[in-house]
Amino acid sequence: MTSALRLWPLLTATHRYDKSLSTRGRGAGSVIEAPILAYLIETSQGRILYDVGCDYAKIASPTLRERHYAANAFGVPSMEPEQRLPAHLARLGLRPQDVDLVILGHLHFDHAGGLGDVGGAEVHVQREELAAARSGDDPACFPDEIAGADSWTVVDGEYAPVTGLRTVSTPGHTAGHMSLWIELPRGAPVVLCGDAADLRENLDDEVAPGLCWHDRHEQAVDSIRRLKRLACAEGAELWPNHDLAFWRGLRRFPQFHQ
Repeated sequence: MTSALRLWPLLTATHRYDKSLSTRGRGAGSVIEAPILAYLIETSQGRILYDVGCDYAKIASPTLRERHYAANAFGVPSMEPEQRLPAHLARLGLRPQDVDLVILGHLHFDHAGGLGDVGGAEVHVQREELAAARSGDDPACFPDEIAGADSWTVVDGEYAPVTGLRTVSTPGHTAGHMSLWIELPRGAPVVLCGDAADLRENLDDEVAPGLCWHDRHEQAVDSIRRLKRLACAEGAELWPNHDLAFWRGLRRFPQFHQ
């Protein structure tokens, strides 16, 4: 029996960027608007966040925005105070300290930057992911956002953090990317693809993300195919991570999936 009770997709920001950043070899010159999501999972064994969105300070402060975003090709996300994790939690009558565990699917700024808003939670990350972020070779990883990693729980390979949840190894976009399989009380299991599949198009056409660690696009496509095999074998739903149309079809916060 699963320990998962409810699942909330949380819109933490939106981001406009060239589509080719999500679909390798296609979409150049076409600008898309993408949701930046975190996912709150309430279980009988504690509350879990999969990803935490951006660092609000780096967006709100002109000085920090210039320092962190001016030199990269990603552009600055749009993030309002009410989209921060503490604001979402407050609407559920919760505080940041009520989050027990954060699972970081990968360490890019739009997935790991908001960690300071849930300080005190246990943090899990893959060993290979952390090593790659520390190498300085990935421009989408901001060094200050992994400064506290010595206190994190570093894991190797797939595992089940609680009953009814298990990580799925999906490298390619980053060195140690993890997706998350969730068995809900009703209906089909859900697989949070993370950035293994930004868009439905990545899944349907088996197109790698535009950014792949050390150009490992074939590994990224292998991960997409693995997710599709998993969904077929277990009757699971695959949730792409930055697809605005898909997100609009989900239940709007504070409604939840169960």
